[in-house]
Amino acid sequence: MLRGRTVWEVPAETARIAKASLPKGNRYLLLQDQVGVIYRDEQFADLFVWRGQPAEAPGRLALVTIMQFAEGLTDRQTAEAVGSRIDWK
Repeated sequence: MLRGRTVWEVPAETARIAKASLPKGNRYLLLQDQVGVIYRDEQFADLFVWRGQPAEAPGRLALVTIMQFAEGLTDRQTAEAVGSRIDWK
């Protein structure tokens, strides 16, 4: 089951902290500022059944997978980056 949320916005406070802590920016902040949302959950809707436990946001998972590849991270390192890096938020 795909959750109903299809639009993901970065909370204003998170964006403020990210820009303050990375004043020169980085590729992920630039990506967010210039492109915005790349993958939307509804693009993946056909891959999910309508029963069972709701799935995590597939659009976000797709983006994190691309970021993992770009940085050459293991799954464990990626999980840590998602939890600790403000630019991945």
